Amino acid sequence: MVSSPSPLPDGGKDSSLMRRILVLGFWVQGFRCLPWMAINFFVKDGLNVDPSTLQLLQNSANLPMVGKPLYGVVSDAVYIFGQHRIPYIAIGAFLQAVSWLAIAILSPSGISIFTLSLCLLLSNLGASIAEVANDAIVAGIGKQLTMSPKTSQSSSSGELQSFVWIASSAGGVLGNLLGGIAINRYGAQAMFLIFSLTVALQLFVTIIVHESSLNLPKSSSGVGIRKQLSELSVALQKPEIAYSIAWLAASNAIIPALTGTMFFYQTQYLNINSSVLGISKVFGQAAMLLWSIIYNCYLKSVPSKKLIAAIQGVMAVFMLSDLLFVKGVYRNMGVPDSLYVIVFSGLLEVLFFFKILPFNILIAQLCPSGCEGSLMALVASANALSFIVSGYLGVALSSFVGVTGSDFSGFPQALLIQAVCTLLPIYWSSCIPDDKQAKTSTKKE
Repeated sequence: MVSSPSPLPDGGKDSSLMRRILVLGFWVQGFRCLPWMAINFFVKDGLNVDPSTLQLLQNSANLPMVGKPLYGVVSDAVYIFGQHRIPYIAIGAFLQAVSWLAIAILSPSGISIFTLSLCLLLSNLGASIAEVANDAIVAGIGKQLTMSPKTSQSSSSGELQSFVWIASSAGGVLGNLLGGIAINRYGAQAMFLIFSLTVALQLFVTIIVHESSLNLPKSSSGVGIRKQLSELSVALQKPEIAYSIAWLAASNAIIPALTGTMFFYQTQYLNINSSVLGISKVFGQAAMLLWSIIYNCYLKSVPSKKLIAAIQGVMAVFMLSDLLFVKGVYRNMGVPDSLYVIVFSGLLEVLFFFKILPFNILIAQLCPSGCEGSLMALVASANALSFIVSGYLGVALSSFVGVTGSDFSGFPQALLIQAVCTLLPIYWSSCIPDDKQAKTSTKKE
């Protein structure tokens, strides 16, 4: 699946153990779609809430994701028993296991919206902490590989990023498949129990490993949170880092998200079956998995700036395709609506994340040693906030063109505006440094 036997430094047992830790960590991140798919059914059928309450619950539960920079600073600065990555993965797994187990064992009649909200907040807090630690490990090792004279830039950090991307995508594919097949047969709470046992296994595997056995890049311990914040501030003062993060956030935030409107259009206006939407998500996850393989095998040598800009352009093309879909062009050509939803809607849903792979590789090369967790967490937080802004803009745009749950006459106009907004960041892509500049910055440290 990859072009070389191992994307990690040669270290015998250390390298093999690190692969297991990273594969399990990122696979669990992808597998989180299992309980989150089930929570919709649990809230709707078990708690009998209205759609607005469900949407409020989902959005509120994502608040811990915004705090990732804080978790990154803490993991970089605060060592637990001489370790600053593995303990945070264990803490994250523990919080997720406890929260999902609580939802699994409580009956729907015995759990309130408030209690459920607390459990979901706790779960996402744990997931955020674990993701920050995993991302910091990848950034640190990727930087170590890039600086090693035995490896080239194109075969080091890029291969590691695609390696963990494959693990995350595989978890997402399995989670969506299992959720779509088993939810009706075994119920939502069985899905919660399965995931809680999964993260409990991750917790067990993690706590029996000491960080010193993983041959992680060395960094000074006990630097303190104030010192870590100072180092992060210095990193953000580098124009190539600050401008790159600003471009990524703006490239998402400027696009009005119309996913909710499209969902209503597909299910209410076209009467698309929910199973088709589930298959569409699986198709999207499979596309992400394939993307990581293609990138690792063929695209590592392509300049990151060109690749990211090209992905942005492809997103605009797919949005124009949605415009043709809503206008019925494909239907008149004999293409079934369900086929379009599975293939094109599934791809468009994940295209937003395609550019994150080359972007993370670029940032990992630019990141100064010692603040990998802080900087990568800041990138993730900026990305999360940008999608929130995008969602608000989508609501405003739908209201502006007069789209409602029963009137979609203004939907084509909204899709056209969305496509134009998607093209705009390409003109600002000069904010992203080229690979030679990133490599030069790495060597200067």
